[in-house]
Amino acid sequence: MDWLSIFNNAAGELISPTTAAYALAAIGLSVHFGYAGLLNFGQAGFMAVGAYAFAIATLSLSAPVWLAILIAIAASVLFAFILGIPTLRLRADYLAIVTIAAAEIVRYVVSTVGLTDITGGSQGLNGYNREFQALNPLPGGTYGIGPWTYSANDWWVRLFGWALVIIATLLVFLLMRSPWGRVVKGIREDEDAVRSLGKNVYAYKMQALVLGGVMGGLAGVVFILPRAVQPGNYGTALTFFIWTALLLGGAATLLGPIVGAMLFWVLLSLSNGIIVGLRDVGILGFMSSTQTGQVRFILVGIGLMLLVIFRPQGIFGNKKELSFNV
Repeated sequence: MDWLSIFNNAAGELISPTTAAYALAAIGLSVHFGYAGLLNFGQAGFMAVGAYAFAIATLSLSAPVWLAILIAIAASVLFAFILGIPTLRLRADYLAIVTIAAAEIVRYVVSTVGLTDITGGSQGLNGYNREFQALNPLPGGTYGIGPWTYSANDWWVRLFGWALVIIATLLVFLLMRSPWGRVVKGIREDEDAVRSLGKNVYAYKMQALVLGGVMGGLAGVVFILPRAVQPGNYGTALTFFIWTALLLGGAATLLGPIVGAMLFWVLLSLSNGIIVGLRDVGILGFMSSTQTGQVRFILVGIGLMLLVIFRPQGIFGNKKELSFNV
């Protein structure tokens, strides 16, 4: 087994664009669930809306990158309003059902044959990242050290993605220490008590949904910069993976979503490398490549179960943050 290659691949996931996208989406989910108490199971829908809005604006409207990003943000806000206006008064379990259904509706809409000219149908879209790469300020070449050695374009995607993660983290840090954040956390604890103080609970929930949804939309943009837009990438599994990252690090924590996303992808890469290596040397020779790919998710699932049992607040979480009812 090539242990050096296995560990290098796992270490590379620490700062990969996919990890940055998951971290950004998990920060948005932390705003929804961790701070506002909204049980959103449709974060994949926000990512799909942001990704397709960015790609379509670039390809069909020939929009510059900055305008395409603004269009992705606007589309995420619109989706949040469409989703939130009829649902935010629902009980938590019903809200979970509605949000996961809404994400599936988005996935089926963008993959429908009738919209192939716009969304690419089941084949998706590609070629939208040329404008973004053209803005790369780094000179051509390869940079880095050890497992973190990449081309200039690869570094540009990483720098952009993690810059958005830092901005989102700082924004959440400031908001949750403001009067607005204290009201939102009060709604999480006891919305009837907050309502009795004259606060518009529905409006605050909508604002939290929009804020977390915009972060999810931007995560969708980061997610597609190194790859094509494929509707199959936005299934329910994506939302569950983001939830896993959030719970690993801890909901309602500042660094929890980031560390959780890093751990999730490092563990996936590490477990996959070890399982494939054991299969190649004959120890797990009875497994096919498809089976080895699924076993890693089983192992991560077992780890998550143990985490929920022995440390349900996550790595950075506080048990006091779990006292609210959802």
